[in-house]
Amino acid sequence: MIERIFIKQGIKKIEMENYLKKELDKAGFTKLETVKTPLVTRIVLNVTRPGLAIGKGGTNIKKLTKILEEKFGIENPQIEIKEITVPELDAQAMADKISSLIGRGFSWRSVVYRTVKDITGAGAQGVEIVLSGALGGKGVRKRKQRVAEGYMKKIGEQAKMVDYGAAPAKAKFGTIGVKIRIVKPGTVFPDKIDIKELIESRKEKPKEETKKETRIEEKKEKTEEKEENKKEHKKKDKDDKKEKKGHKKKDEGKEEAKEYKKEKKDEEKSKETKKDEKQLLEKVVSKEKKEK
Repeated sequence: MIERIFIKQGIKKIEMENYLKKELDKAGFTKLETVKTPLVTRIVLNVTRPGLAIGKGGTNIKKLTKILEEKFGIENPQIEIKEITVPELDAQAMADKISSLIGRGFSWRSVVYRTVKDITGAGAQGVEIVLSGALGGKGVRKRKQRVAEGYMKKIGEQAKMVDYGAAPAKAKFGTIGVKIRIVKPGTVFPDKIDIKELIESRKEKPKEETKKETRIEEKKEKTEEKEENKKEHKKKDKDDKKEKKGHKKKDEGKEEAKEYKKEKKDEEKSKETKKDEKQLLEKVVSKEKKEK
């Protein structure tokens, strides 16, 4: 059954995450991402302290790759470490932080309100922290406490755009469940998009931007005019060359005709001279005969 295969894959992923969380607890491991390619299985580990995750000369990564291949049966695993630059905007990182602070004996109220302040200070649009368990102390009834600030979506497809993290905190009087939801800066929900706001934002453009745009347009027009002028000049040059070639051909034809006429005249003259010479010779011969 296909369903069983998916269930097995899900169980394997959870087991891997639990194992990596134990191994990379000091490195601040939050999330696991797997990408299967034809040759290699890429495993991306999101970590707050990448130096501790890599280890000296990459010993820690080599050890993890060996375990993932042997224990979990992953073909050709290639581990990549991704650093979480702003941990205040990562829900899982903040959930782990709250659980560790409560486990060390800090007051949950001070911890929660401080984290909310840190998250909003990092630029988050909305935060929600829910604690459930023995919050009142020993012998007191278990309850839920919710602390929220800003904008939050919890239902439908829009809830997928919200970052979610959960972690158990082992306090003195029992375990406390920690759940965090963070709306990161830059997330735009479908119900928040307003056409009027877009139009106003376009209208309220600074003068410098409009000037720059006009300058760019003027430059474009100038370049287009220059290109058109170049094309016209090229066309004119081509036409002039064609005309010159035509004139040259005509001149050559005229010169050839003149030379031909000259040659004919010379031939006629030579013929006439030959006739005159013949007539003279005949006259001389006839005179000599008479004298005899």
